[in-house]
Amino acid sequence: MRITVIEHEADAPLGYFAAWLDLPCDVVRPYLGDPIPADAADGLIVLGGEMAAWEDEAYPWLPATRDLIRRSVAAQTPVLGICLGAQLMTLACGGTVERGAAGLEIGACQVTLLPVADPLLSGSGLAGTVPAAQFHRDAMTTLPEGATLLMTGERYPHQAYRLGTSAWAVQFHPEVTPEIFDRWIAASGQDQKLATEVKAADASLVATWRPVAEAFAAVVRTSGRSPGASSAG
Repeated sequence: MRITVIEHEADAPLGYFAAWLDLPCDVVRPYLGDPIPADAADGLIVLGGEMAAWEDEAYPWLPATRDLIRRSVAAQTPVLGICLGAQLMTLACGGTVERGAAGLEIGACQVTLLPVADPLLSGSGLAGTVPAAQFHRDAMTTLPEGATLLMTGERYPHQAYRLGTSAWAVQFHPEVTPEIFDRWIAASGQDQKLATEVKAADASLVATWRPVAEAFAAVVRTSGRSPGASSAG
């Protein structure tokens, strides 16, 4: 079993997920010239990045990434879109993404799980309001048709959703380590106290999101054993 990972920039890697997933990951780096594959392996993760989901001219691999997401969702390949990846999934599947009217959402923020049964979120033990590391200025303003909203927040209501049976989009960064977040703050010129807050919340963030990463890996394993599933890996 293998997971295809689309990494949009060197400073936005798998982070904690590299260990938490406990599955081999084939990391595709289009910013270094790697081609976007025609199909994902047994699962697909699309990571974050500083670009907007519609900036195709500056980042010419984005259309192929959206196509890969669309095909993976249609094939019921397990998909997890994180921040930019979530926004790309939203556009790929018929929703809308725009510059966020409420401005930058950044730091250790709170998101709230809605009372919806879900194998990835509620199935991994999440309940109520939990911490999440945020760093985005664009927003998923209209979800794709048929999407089930799973998490909401005060600044932006669309924090996580499921599309179909095995595709998830999360606006926040469950994978980020304090060291990665610190680099984002330094590069962006934002207040250093935001990085300090994320570091202070690290134990809670790990306790919250590690089970979700492990649940996604379990979905990949289960999907790979299903009739007609990918034989990659």
